[in-house]
Amino acid sequence: MNSIKYIFITFVFFLFSEDIQAQNNKIDSLKNELEKHKTNDTIRVNLLYDLASSYLRKDVNSTKLYLEKAEKLSNALNYTKGKAKVAYLNGVVFSTRSKFDQAIKSFHEAILLYEIINLKEGLSKCYTGLGITAYYNHEYRKSIGYHQQSIQINKEIKNEKNIAVSLKYIAYAHSDMSNYDEALNCLNKALAINRKYNNEVEISSCLNNIGILYHEKGNNPLALEFYNKSLFIAKKIKDTSAISKALNNIGIIYKMNQQYEKAIQNYKESLKIEEKVGNKRYISNALNNLGIVYNRKGDSENALIFLNKALEISREILYKDQISTCLNNIGDVYLFLLKDNKKALKSYTEAKTINLEIEDNLGLCNSYLGIATVYANQKKYDKALSNVLKSKELSEQHDLLDFKKDAYELLSNIYKNTGNFKEAFFSHQKFKVISDSLLNKKGIERMTALEYEYKYKNELESAEKRELRLTKTVKKTSQDLAKSQRDLLLGIIAFLVIILLLGAIIFFLKLRNEKSKTQHIVIEQKLLRSQMTPHFIFNSLSVLQGMILNKEEKKSVSYLSKFSKLLRIILENSRDKTVLLSQELKAVRNYLALQTLESKSCKYTVFVEDAIDETLFRISPMLIQPFVENAIEHAFINQEEEKIIEIHLSYLNNDLICKISDNGVGIDSLKKKKNQEKKSLSTIITSERLEILSKDFKTRGSVVVEDRKKYNEKGTVVTLVIPYILQKN
Repeated sequence: MNSIKYIFITFVFFLFSEDIQAQNNKIDSLKNELEKHKTNDTIRVNLLYDLASSYLRKDVNSTKLYLEKAEKLSNALNYTKGKAKVAYLNGVVFSTRSKFDQAIKSFHEAILLYEIINLKEGLSKCYTGLGITAYYNHEYRKSIGYHQQSIQINKEIKNEKNIAVSLKYIAYAHSDMSNYDEALNCLNKALAINRKYNNEVEISSCLNNIGILYHEKGNNPLALEFYNKSLFIAKKIKDTSAISKALNNIGIIYKMNQQYEKAIQNYKESLKIEEKVGNKRYISNALNNLGIVYNRKGDSENALIFLNKALEISREILYKDQISTCLNNIGDVYLFLLKDNKKALKSYTEAKTINLEIEDNLGLCNSYLGIATVYANQKKYDKALSNVLKSKELSEQHDLLDFKKDAYELLSNIYKNTGNFKEAFFSHQKFKVISDSLLNKKGIERMTALEYEYKYKNELESAEKRELRLTKTVKKTSQDLAKSQRDLLLGIIAFLVIILLLGAIIFFLKLRNEKSKTQHIVIEQKLLRSQMTPHFIFNSLSVLQGMILNKEEKKSVSYLSKFSKLLRIILENSRDKTVLLSQELKAVRNYLALQTLESKSCKYTVFVEDAIDETLFRISPMLIQPFVENAIEHAFINQEEEKIIEIHLSYLNNDLICKISDNGVGIDSLKKKKNQEKKSLSTIITSERLEILSKDFKTRGSVVVEDRKKYNEKGTVVTLVIPYILQKN
């Protein structure tokens, strides 16, 4: 007896979400958009819905969470389209979790809302959802009706891609009702549409399902051809699910041709893929097929192990047509291998009940025949006769030759044992005709399959031979060119070695030059500091002496205190490569305080913007002071009116900017009076020092000295971009 139920259909709502990879890429960007968009409006509803839809095939709990938020906001805004989309996606969630009643209710709710706003695309998706739900609930005629409604709407809005999806599910329903010609017609139409849009995922799926139909119709060579076409595309686009289904179906053909080891190999490869993905529906299919092969090999122990595993998983996910298939196959093991009529009858009877419920004529034909065989073994010929006649009727109605042959053989035995020799003879004659026909047909199919396999291997061998010839040609050419190439290679190696040596020497000299230059700048900077310190100390002591001679005791004590603090800060800072910005500014403030103490007309300000935390920035010491000193010493020549020095620190575009401005005579006037055509030594050294610090600290550094007359102002402005290290608080 044959078990012929092999359905491999992808449980994916093609209209509900995009490709998995695309969804993964969308989720992060949608989350970012949602984070930015805080307003409770229709845009936020749509973002929440899109996130829920994106999570559908990844994390159903996240889908439900975002759907609840979208629903709550849609109700608050009375946003009809948002409410319709939420109801639709709720239907999808319920359907994928086999909660079919709730799914149907949600889809109908969405239809009412979409009708209010007359959104036909939404209506078509709802009818497709109802059709898919009805299919998985084994309501095949309802499924076809819903999909036809969806097709009608999609024709109006000219959406051919969605029409292809509905056609495919209509084909599935017809196939499960054994209406193979109608199913094939629908699949060919869907295939044409998918080829038009070069949808390779759907092309592979259609080819695979066409192969299934040809197998069900008994044309195994043609089925094998379509399976291999599907497998080729699936491997090309790396669609593991499609690869698994194609391998499973090719395994079926090997099983039919009694090439059991090849069949087992294909099934196990398919099972490995599905277990990795965790798709229980297809795990059950692969286990069931392995059980069938071991049954054919006469290995009842392994057959029952795999079949019972398949049955357990099918019951867990309420996969009714697979439950009936597993039960029929378990019945075959008990009946033919273990000769246990009681257990066989129990399995067949349970399978028959399910097959009647889901209108599975193929499975029903198998169940009736199994029950009839059990009753015949028990010599209950009346019960055997009624069941075998039902099987014969179904097999003739749907042109199932294998079952028809087995039915007539059993009828012949029953009539013989009940004394009806005329009917026994007639049934035996029918059995012989069908048996011979099947033998010839299977022989032809086997020959065709072997021929197909031979041609396939021949093509592989031809390709290998061509590759071998090409390899020999390349090898011969390589040998001919070996000597000249060797010489050329040695010349190139020698040239490259010389280039590398020269490059290394140049790099070393350049590095040494840079180090020398850096050391030179550091020494010059230290020299500048050492020049500044005695000059400044001399001036300060002179001022202090004058205060003491003038008997200005309080003023001299204050001056001496500020002077000692400044000296201590300068000495401390000079020992470190970097200091806190607060320390550097403290030194500048003390310096300005000392320099302006005797001059009431000289004022200064040090302003630090709020964006700058002085305790977080570390800078090289003595960068600001030289420019402040230049301003005090040179900016106010012959100027009696109010003298102002302003220091302003800001933080802009990751740059620490210090502007030192005065209202003196201006840099251009100084150059004319002193005939200075070049920068001062301190400016040159500081510029070079900033360049070195920029590389060390990896932040920008520069200095620009400008006359303020270009801004219609008086004086000089120094813009200092200071390299810094930003430390953690």
